[in-house]
Amino acid sequence: MTPILVVGAGHIGQAIAALLQGAGEYQVTLSDHAPEALSACAVPGVKRLKLDVTDAAALAEALKGQWAVMSAAPYHLTVRIAEAARRANVNYLDLTEDVASTKKVMALSEGASTAFIPQCGLAPGFISIVAADLAARFTTLHDLRLRVGALPKYPSNALNYNLTWSTDGVINEYCEPCEAVVDGELRQTRALEECETFALDGVTYEAFNTSGGLGTLCETFAGRVRNLNYRTIRYPGHAAIMKALLNDLRLRDRRHILKDILETALPSTLQDVVIVFVTASGLRDGVLMQDTYAHRVYAAEIGGRPASAIQMTTAGAACAVLDMLRSGALRSKGFIRQEEIALGDFLANRFGRVYAASDATAAHVRLAAE
Repeated sequence: MTPILVVGAGHIGQAIAALLQGAGEYQVTLSDHAPEALSACAVPGVKRLKLDVTDAAALAEALKGQWAVMSAAPYHLTVRIAEAARRANVNYLDLTEDVASTKKVMALSEGASTAFIPQCGLAPGFISIVAADLAARFTTLHDLRLRVGALPKYPSNALNYNLTWSTDGVINEYCEPCEAVVDGELRQTRALEECETFALDGVTYEAFNTSGGLGTLCETFAGRVRNLNYRTIRYPGHAAIMKALLNDLRLRDRRHILKDILETALPSTLQDVVIVFVTASGLRDGVLMQDTYAHRVYAAEIGGRPASAIQMTTAGAACAVLDMLRSGALRSKGFIRQEEIALGDFLANRFGRVYAASDATAAHVRLAAE
C-alpha cells in the first residue's frame, strides 16, 4: 500500500481520498484543521488527522513515511506545504490556480530528488493536457483558445451560479492578473474582461478572463503561438454582476466579506456540469486548419456516494496524475508540467477515464478553414 497524505478535507479533498482509497493500492490519510470537515468523510479505510499546516512541526510529523502529499488546501497554503514536502523528500502535487504560488513551487523543485507537480486539477490541469495534444498536430501553430466552466444544470439566481468548489479559489481567479499571449507577446490581462458569448448545442454561454487557468502554457509555448488565452465559462450576466461587486463595491479589497456573502447567499449543488472547450488553429501540411476538443462531464457517484461534476473532474485528474507518477509513466523527480502528460495515457488511466465517461460528450473536429 502506497501511503498518501491529502491536505484539505473539503469537497475535492474528500473525493480524492475516496478515489485513491477505493483503488485498493493506496493508504490515504486525510488531514484538515477543522474536525467537522474530517467527520464528514465517511470513506472506509481512510485515516483522519487533525492538522494545522501552519504548525511546521506538526506538518513535518504528518509527512513522515508518506510517499506523496496532495494539497487540496486553499491556495494561500500552497507554498507552505510544498516547502515541507521538499524538506521531507516527499512527492508533491496540488490543485492550485494561483500563478505566484506555482512559480514558487517551480523554484522549490530545482535539484529535488522527488517530483513536484502543481496544478493537477481541471483548469489548470487537464485543460493543459488537451491543449498540448491539439497543438502537437500543427506544423505552425497560430491560435490556442481554452474555455472551461463548472456550471449548475439548473441556475436559479441572478448570478446563474452555485458554489461547486473553493470560494477562495473562485474569488482569487476573479481578482488576480491573467496571463495571455497576444500577437506573439506575453501579456497580462485583467480578470473578468474580454467577455465573449458563444453557443454550444443550443445553449448560450459567456466566457471571460480569469487568472491561473493556463498553468505554465505561456512559458511552454513562448515563441511558438500567435495567440493563447484562457477564459472561464458562465451563463450570461454573471461577469457583469461580479464586476460590480468586486470593482464598484470594492470587495476585491475585502475578499473575506465577499466570501461570506457568497457562502451565505449561494447554495451548493451536486447537480452541475463541467464543460471543456479548446480550439487550436494553424498550418498543417501547408493548409490552414482548426481542431476542436469539446467535452462535458455530469455529476455522478464516487464510491457509491453522489459527487458533483467538478468533484469528479478535479479529483479524477489529480488522482490520474498521482497514479501515473506511481506507475513510472511520469518522471520521478523535478518539476513536471501538465502539458508534458500525454492525453492518451491520461485518458487510459483508471482515474482519468472520468473524462471519457459514456454520459459525457466528446468530439475531436478537424475543419479546413475557408
